Amino acid sequence: MKTEDLIGVLAQDAPVAWRLSSRLAVAFSLGALIATTLFALAVGVRPDLLAVGGSARFLFKFSFALALLLGAAGAVTRIGRPGVGPGPWAFLLVALPIALALAVMVELFVTPEALWGTRLVGRNAAFCLTVIPILALAPLACLIIALRDSAPSRPGFAGAVAGLAAGGIAATLYASHCPDDSPLFVAVWYSSAIAMVVAAGYLMGARFLRW
Repeated sequence: MKTEDLIGVLAQDAPVAWRLSSRLAVAFSLGALIATTLFALAVGVRPDLLAVGGSARFLFKFSFALALLLGAAGAVTRIGRPGVGPGPWAFLLVALPIALALAVMVELFVTPEALWGTRLVGRNAAFCLTVIPILALAPLACLIIALRDSAPSRPGFAGAVAGLAAGGIAATLYASHCPDDSPLFVAVWYSSAIAMVVAAGYLMGARFLRW
């Protein structure tokens, strides 16, 4: 049997796909539980959450993080099988940076130029860069372990997508604590923190998910 044929058979093997989906569901649940517990014990939600929860900036920030989580989670369930890409989830993952860029443009338009720097730097930039990667550690480890028994065609890419999903979990949790709601802040600091998790995922995938 040719390698391409073997990959095709494995990719369409329903029992294999079912076992992978089950492992990933456990990995997501366990990783999210650990991250949520750590968040609750060490970080916590912002005290004015009820007051600001309905504002446009907060809703965009939280929705962006949640959509990133959902898109990356959907992609992870596919890329563990050989020859299978992220599928339709790729469209959501591509649309999110575009939406964020549009939100930044709107923010710049409605905010006086003198306040751009303040909105960009915010109050918790260093904390954001620290907390999101830390919260993402357990979910990323759980996902990499779950993917180890799979056969992704591109191990590094699979690890990077797992990192994106783990970063999405961490960012969604952190969004409920972060007092900086500006899309400018999200574009720079959330993206940078998540990028660190994606890079770690790529390295872990290339190391641990090779055939």
